[in-house]
Amino acid sequence: MTEVTPPAFDGHRALHSPKISFEFFPPKTEEMERSLWETINRLAPLAPNFVSVTYGAGGSTRERTHSTIARILKETRLTPAAHLTCVGAPKGEIDDVVARYHEIGVRHIVALRGDPTTGIGTAYRAHPDGYQSSPDLIAGIKKRYPDIEISVSAYPEKHPESPTIDADIDTLKAKVDAGAARAITQVFFDNDLYFRYLDRVRARGIDIPVVPGIMPMHNFKQARSFVTRAGTTVPDWLADKFEGLDDDAETRKLVAATVAAGQVQKLAKHGVDTFHFYTMNRADLVFAISHLLGIRPNGAQKAA
Repeated sequence: MTEVTPPAFDGHRALHSPKISFEFFPPKTEEMERSLWETINRLAPLAPNFVSVTYGAGGSTRERTHSTIARILKETRLTPAAHLTCVGAPKGEIDDVVARYHEIGVRHIVALRGDPTTGIGTAYRAHPDGYQSSPDLIAGIKKRYPDIEISVSAYPEKHPESPTIDADIDTLKAKVDAGAARAITQVFFDNDLYFRYLDRVRARGIDIPVVPGIMPMHNFKQARSFVTRAGTTVPDWLADKFEGLDDDAETRKLVAATVAAGQVQKLAKHGVDTFHFYTMNRADLVFAISHLLGIRPNGAQKAA
């Protein structure tokens, strides 16, 4: 892996204590519910900027997502961000979801188009009465609720459906023009990809923060399958580090922590001061990596 020396300063970076955020997914069972809340209790004292909760394909986890968000608001001091997709639903239905979130106090939405209802890799078809794209969804949210902050996705290796990286960045520009305030990247494992992407984004006149998305790979085979479907390259050097560890969970955990910690420390060394962690509803590696970034628990920040 080569390393590109990025600009010494970016308008959204400063060499202070890093800022972090966490992504969770809504639980499907009571056991997963307990596990999620153990994770939230463990990570909440790190005082993240916000925590996001994902939204299943075609809105399949809509009620579980809403329930998790509502409980976070009620029982913790954390700021929740609700994921929302526009695939497979008419505008009125999506507007009702946003209205429910706004009513309970949500002021941050991660707005996404969503994967095709027929599965990743198939052609996307917007609902005939729905929002046609993520910029369309963002504009609809901001028109009705200008006080809601919008985060969006960004793709250092381009979205799998985009013909070129330039076309993909055009889409990001359209999201920003519609009202997006922050972009969170898809997972990447080569920091050069992020810095090259950031250079192109800035050259396009996009000046919102572009926050690197980091995924500690608790289960390498499972994670590789997941991220490659979304367009992420898993380099050979990374696969080599997990070779022979399929039946050795403890060593896999140590390797995963080492790899992810090295990545974020190198990003921080070059001035990146904000990180979004895809936790997979597990606290151990994310807590350790945050510790290595110099982030310590804040006794005033407690989850129920």
